[in-house]
Amino acid sequence: MLFDYVNVLVFMTVGVLFLVGSLLAARLASRLLHSRIHNLDKLTNYECGERPIGGTAIQFNIRFYVIALIFVIFEVEVVFLYPWAVVFKDLGFFAFVEMSIFILILLVGLAYVWCKGDLEWVKPSEISLARERSSQEHGEILHR
Repeated sequence: MLFDYVNVLVFMTVGVLFLVGSLLAARLASRLLHSRIHNLDKLTNYECGERPIGGTAIQFNIRFYVIALIFVIFEVEVVFLYPWAVVFKDLGFFAFVEMSIFILILLVGLAYVWCKGDLEWVKPSEISLARERSSQEHGEILHR
């Protein structure tokens, strides 16, 4: 009985040794291959060979991440549909009902994201705010 767990212990030990060995080899290769020339250009951010202008701590619009996450979520769900479609005839009516429920859940999620306005690149409320700001700025320029 105890001998059955020795196999698991051996595999875990080999896995941990492989992990530690890989990390040590990567560290050693990094030490041997890195550039030893230190100057100001090596410490700047890489921007296609151009000198950086302005600060590097800029805020990205959250829409980039939201759209990317929505795409990944629905793309992964499509991956689940393909194997089901391949063996659809063998699975029968029960699998059809299960996949219909799955697709319904996906459609509810899509409708939620759509109604929330996360699929719009520029939301209508932001457009109206931008118009108000531009009209205020335009009014300030006229009053000068």
